[in-house]
Amino acid sequence: MITRVEAIKLFEETGCASNVIEHCEEVASLAYEIANKVKEKGHEINPELAYLGALLHDFGRCYTHAISHAVEGFELAKARGIDSEVSEIIKRHIGAGISKEEARYIGLPEDDYFPRSLEEKIVAHADNLVKGTKRITIEERMALMRRNKVSKKVIKRVQKLAEEIDELSN
Repeated sequence: MITRVEAIKLFEETGCASNVIEHCEEVASLAYEIANKVKEKGHEINPELAYLGALLHDFGRCYTHAISHAVEGFELAKARGIDSEVSEIIKRHIGAGISKEEARYIGLPEDDYFPRSLEEKIVAHADNLVKGTKRITIEERMALMRRNKVSKKVIKRVQKLAEEIDELSN
């Protein structure tokens, strides 16, 4: 599995902005904390995988800040030989997932982008709780989404994911 040092080197080689790397490091830190809490509650999870997936979740932002950054990052990771579990985390980290229909509507390749594994869900949730490098509450995230006119359906999905992760970790 890729190491933290190798992941940071990938960001640097692709000319990724330092603020993106700093954001990814904060999301990785939070994802690792959450994953360890989930593990302490007796659930089967790999905190290291959650950490590395979170560290690389915005790898595609080296090329675009559009929603397609998840697909770009997934393709970049695959091309670089990154473990498939990490690549899938990159692909499935946006919000609380995107359906095939939603993907088609917003111009992504028609695919299911819902997080499935615990690690994928934790990374998506941790990303929702970090704005830049600052940790925020789920309520603050949902308020931002409402201000940005995100659909109620998507906001509800983010809230449901938060509740699921909270139930597993608390």
